[in-house]
Amino acid sequence: MEILDYTAVELATAIREGRVTAPEAMEAVFARIDDKEKDINAYVTIDRERALKAAAAVQEKIEKGELAGPLAGVPVAVKDNMCTEGMLTTCSSKILENFIPTFSAEAVVNLEKAGAVIIGKTNMDEFAMGSTTETSAYGVTRNPRNTEYVPGGSSGGSAAAVAAGECFFALGSDTGGSIRQPASFCGVVGLKPTYGTVSRYGLIAYGSSLDQIGPLTKNVTDCATVLELIASHDTKDSTSVKRQDKDFTAALIDDVKGMKIGIPKDYFGEGLDAEVKEAVLAAAKVLEEKGAVVEEFELSLVEYAIPTYYTIAAAEASSNLERFDGVKYGYRAAEYEGLHNMYKKTRSEGFGAEVKRRIMLGSFVLSSGYYDAYYLKALKVKAMIKKAFDEAFAKYDLILGPVAPTTAPRLGESLSDPLKMYLGDIYTISVNLAGLPGISLPCGKDSKGLPIGLQLIADRFQEKKLIQAAYTYEKNEKKI
Repeated sequence: MEILDYTAVELATAIREGRVTAPEAMEAVFARIDDKEKDINAYVTIDRERALKAAAAVQEKIEKGELAGPLAGVPVAVKDNMCTEGMLTTCSSKILENFIPTFSAEAVVNLEKAGAVIIGKTNMDEFAMGSTTETSAYGVTRNPRNTEYVPGGSSGGSAAAVAAGECFFALGSDTGGSIRQPASFCGVVGLKPTYGTVSRYGLIAYGSSLDQIGPLTKNVTDCATVLELIASHDTKDSTSVKRQDKDFTAALIDDVKGMKIGIPKDYFGEGLDAEVKEAVLAAAKVLEEKGAVVEEFELSLVEYAIPTYYTIAAAEASSNLERFDGVKYGYRAAEYEGLHNMYKKTRSEGFGAEVKRRIMLGSFVLSSGYYDAYYLKALKVKAMIKKAFDEAFAKYDLILGPVAPTTAPRLGESLSDPLKMYLGDIYTISVNLAGLPGISLPCGKDSKGLPIGLQLIADRFQEKKLIQAAYTYEKNEKKI
């Protein structure tokens, strides 16, 4: 078996058993990066010397018996909005082009403690604002399944790196679908955990009440394994939750007998591509034939999710991004007259068009006279959306639907029409508004050969149900 054909868990086993070494795995990844990266552009920063040195140090610990975890020695890619000590962290923005953090995000620390080895930082939509990884200041990322198409976003670099074999797994962040949608477009597995499960310490904030770090992997087993390692209670993050049930790999069971799965009629109406609909319903059939009870139901308020999300996310973004002013760190305009002019010129030159659009929208909805009309109203609708999901989960264990209305669009198609790009998030954003966990896994391809993603959603803290159903589907999709 070729090194790059292993899943993350299989590679760690091979390293433990002495069939492969961590430096050999890292060399194999770099050979693939050298071959593919010019076409894909999945990475913003790659630190070969550091990665190979870290791989050798981890190998030594494994041989001494000091490291025996399920991901020890495995090369991982990290989205470029998570701080990594001593390694450039740019959020794919010119305004952070020279920012080298003095600490690492908690999720990154947890992976390094477990013996995973960081390759570098992946490309993303600037400050995670976008659905295609085309708003990056460092060029677009291309979908490895077909380089004429986008990989999705904002974690498009992470999803593309996993799909292209340029890493064994990756970390992404999900504010409105930014792990699940690129996972769907690139044909990999992506999981957005319950809000508060993974510490946001060291994640450069976009929408603080919505952001959540999660894994992008080759299969469901890897996904559960990574989540188990990165989920932790962290006193440095006030939204972090203390959970007892973090043994997610215990849910890798091929059985859904008696599980109740609801399919929202609202998700299968106008705007959904026929091939996507067919593939998702065929996936539901697989679970039904394995013993799940599958039925349709009405999930209200779907049409209000997008305006609610973009009002709240933009408001939080305008507040979170005011710290990037050229004073403390990051880019500063070369020529200016006085402090206020320095702020203006720095932000004008440093931020891209999509980020400016959302800062302006956020500042508008938070401004005097509009706060009540827009922002407060959005918060009320957010509470109503959460209530609608609570009612659904009183009846169902899981909700099943598509990840996105279509497969990956062609490069350049979405940026010309931002509203069209925003509408592409219709099936994913409610999960963030309600703080729920959701998983995307491949369930087929369209006539162009592009991957289609199946989305499963569970109630808060019910990741195990998600993993069990996803694992069962993965094990049985070819058999039935």
